[in-house]
Amino acid sequence: MQGKVLIANRGEIAIRIMNACRDLGLDYVVVYTEADRDSEHVQRNNTTGPQQNAWRITNYTEPNDIFAVADHTGCTAIHPGYGFFSEDYRFARRATVRDRPLTFIGPNWQVIRDLGDKINTKRVANKLGIPTIPGTDAPIYNEMEAEEIAAQLLDQQLDQGIDTPSILIKAAAGGGGMGIEEVTEIEQFRRIYRQLQNYAKRQFGDGGVLIEQCLRDYNHLEVQLVCSQHGERIHFSSRNCTIQSTGRQKRVEAAPGFHNSCFDYDFDEKKVLDQIVKYSLKLAEHVNYDNVGTWEWIVSRSGQPYLLEVNTRIQVENDVSARISYINGEHPNLIREQIRLGLGEKIGYRQNAVQFKGASIELRIVAEDTRRGFAPWIGTISEFRFPDHPWSVVYSHVPGDRPYPIPSDFDPNLALALVWGEDMDEAKQRAARFIDETVIRGQDSANRPIITNLDYLKNNLDRLLAF
Repeated sequence: MQGKVLIANRGEIAIRIMNACRDLGLDYVVVYTEADRDSEHVQRNNTTGPQQNAWRITNYTEPNDIFAVADHTGCTAIHPGYGFFSEDYRFARRATVRDRPLTFIGPNWQVIRDLGDKINTKRVANKLGIPTIPGTDAPIYNEMEAEEIAAQLLDQQLDQGIDTPSILIKAAAGGGGMGIEEVTEIEQFRRIYRQLQNYAKRQFGDGGVLIEQCLRDYNHLEVQLVCSQHGERIHFSSRNCTIQSTGRQKRVEAAPGFHNSCFDYDFDEKKVLDQIVKYSLKLAEHVNYDNVGTWEWIVSRSGQPYLLEVNTRIQVENDVSARISYINGEHPNLIREQIRLGLGEKIGYRQNAVQFKGASIELRIVAEDTRRGFAPWIGTISEFRFPDHPWSVVYSHVPGDRPYPIPSDFDPNLALALVWGEDMDEAKQRAARFIDETVIRGQDSANRPIITNLDYLKNNLDRLLAF
């Protein structure tokens, strides 16, 4: 392969992309801000001299800086990682249509635009017969129409035997959890609807609302797809991401998405997993999806799946799926696959070449106080050691040979630890052992010891894949 990749991200994902580029024989360039100078994604490269390949920028979200570095260093492609510009179709479009075009390593910008719009995704899914959360698939502006829909949704839940029916009113133009209110009785509806509509007009300039059934007792599952520009589509099974912080940030993920060793389900878990994979592939085919992506689902206690959204990028937890997958007896590297396919190669193998066995768990190790609402901890790490086992791997930007001040500019994510085993019971046991053998020490500005979520991670292992 030929080309030079600008890695427009930071931390552990930047390191994983660096390693994937090396595996493929590709040159690369990294960018960093002053706050990240001590990060391993910078320290492993050259910040000065004729071999310089690490360039300082003002901000990871400043596109002009990133494109300037790409032009100056002769890059031919750009990898956005996750977060930042990874799902920004305007950035992807600009990269590909500018005077000096760059290959955007991800889906084409039209797909990012169309699937990045959750309302549009729901509308397309409904047309294809793919189940979505009951409710509207277009903004509602008329109060009487909205109240009629709300009443229908509440009545449907009563008919289903739900004792405490509930709906959500959402600002259609909102995001990130902003502009959402719950209604449990139709008598409350008009007052809350008017409040939310006024809020949406002030905050987002659009008074349209969505109305959906509020689901409470569910698991959050994902289907990992790898697609090419040549119409090929492969799935790498499912994973479960139900254990999350109060801010809906994932903390423990496991693959496969369900397993009867963890819970006595009221449904055929294999059938449900096959179903969401089939639906995900159906939507991917319909929109001509052409790179790595994740289809997010919620599954109720009764086994009913609902498509939530599509993440048009590589995800933090991609390796959870890779660790239960085997091609020619080896785990695939999905970031390496993403780069290959983004540069135009074919997948080169069929679905029947992918074998699934065993179980895997990812632990997101974060400097945070889980007893205080997952409040971030900021200070300096003085010791950072992980066990070395043939059934585990760690991804981290934190150095293990020198003190590391955690930058306050970003979330204090320290590492991703992956463990795997012959079955989920063994994977859980190994995850607990891994946590026990991990050593992280440090102090804040008042010399108080570091606070991490290691105990929280261990205490939640028994909740995996359960309702």
